[in-house]
Amino acid sequence: MSEPLRVCQTTQLRPEMRERYLELHSAVWPTVEAGIRSAHIENYSIFVRGDTLVAYFEYTGDDLAADLAVLDDDPDMQRWLALTDPCQLDPEPGQPGGPWRELTLAWRLSRG
Repeated sequence: MSEPLRVCQTTQLRPEMRERYLELHSAVWPTVEAGIRSAHIENYSIFVRGDTLVAYFEYTGDDLAADLAVLDDDPDMQRWLALTDPCQLDPEPGQPGGPWRELTLAWRLSRG
């Protein structure tokens, strides 16, 4: 089995929406989780520190863009994003790709 594609992203929370975002993520809808899994995304985690969010996931499919496009077209995912997107603040307004920005891997401890 080949190594998964590791993706790490960051964004900001709107301070006034922080508690709402955390509340939503305390009970992610099962249909949203199933959609993420069907898009070949595994080991997905979102970390929070203050108003900064950091997400990490591993992609095991063959075409990330295509799988994300299918996921974006899912009605449950659209309803989920309608709730969570307003909680986020684009850290680089006016730049393409927002509000989540990919981080570049600098180092990783490989498995022994």
